[in-house]
Amino acid sequence: MNRPASAAHDPRAAADNKLVVAISSRALFDLGDSHNLFERDGLDAYRAFQIEHEDEILQPGVAFPLVQKLLGLNKLAGDVPPVEVILLSRNSGDTGLRIFNAIQHYGLEISRAAFTSGAPTSDYIAPFKADLFLSANAEDVGRALKAGVAAATILPSVAPPRASEQLRIAFDGDAVIFGDEGERVSREEGLEAFHRSETELADEPLSVGPFRGFLTAVHRLQAAFPAENSPIRTALVTARSAPAHKRVILTLRRWGVRIDEALFLGGRDKGPFLDAFGADIFFDDSPANVESARKHVATGHVPHGVSNG
Repeated sequence: MNRPASAAHDPRAAADNKLVVAISSRALFDLGDSHNLFERDGLDAYRAFQIEHEDEILQPGVAFPLVQKLLGLNKLAGDVPPVEVILLSRNSGDTGLRIFNAIQHYGLEISRAAFTSGAPTSDYIAPFKADLFLSANAEDVGRALKAGVAAATILPSVAPPRASEQLRIAFDGDAVIFGDEGERVSREEGLEAFHRSETELADEPLSVGPFRGFLTAVHRLQAAFPAENSPIRTALVTARSAPAHKRVILTLRRWGVRIDEALFLGGRDKGPFLDAFGADIFFDDSPANVESARKHVATGHVPHGVSNG
């Protein structure tokens, strides 16, 4: 991969434009057994277990390959790394030592962290200026979304290793990148009314959804690399179909945001298409869609909009 065209720019400006991803320890590493122990036997048993097994290296979790690829982008950059990953964990500093041992073992360049000893981690997302928050804790994700941060609950997923070094991120449209007004019309008035509404409003941009800011940050990072040799590829994977496609395309054009691939599936199951795209992560608000997706790729549920009550 070529180095980004902006590598020689003002370092202070580059630092301000850094893509910051906050992630929980259970999304990054496989802590399923110890979490089950905590749920069954309580905090003291969990603490004793983690200290006893402190020198045993944790296995990678669902979002581990994504984090590896994100941090790998820094090797292609100039003096100022364009990506930072922050660890936010409900562990204590004491039990969190095992997590940092694993971070060092795998050579992950993660140096900033917050350990909250069971308290919600979402309060630290804003001070860290995170563009995205990934967690296995749905409560923390909900708090982050309410605070205006792109956030998703990382679900247990079948996430086969991807041969490509390219980072591939896929997004649903309505209630993720865009607002959920389209879904509301579809649910309340039916598919025919939805298509009629989208056709009539084709030239009116869709409202902003919770992942608009993150998509913009990814686009900004993409723009630093030559388009023909980019280490990042994005896809919109939506249940929409013609004629509802036009409003989506024109909205993204109005925003000045690049999406490399757009799949208008007309209600088909998304999982096989995400597998064909080779997504390292997929974000969707619909419980039905994430169930399909997580059989094929790492999946983040975005509990936002009418699909989530």
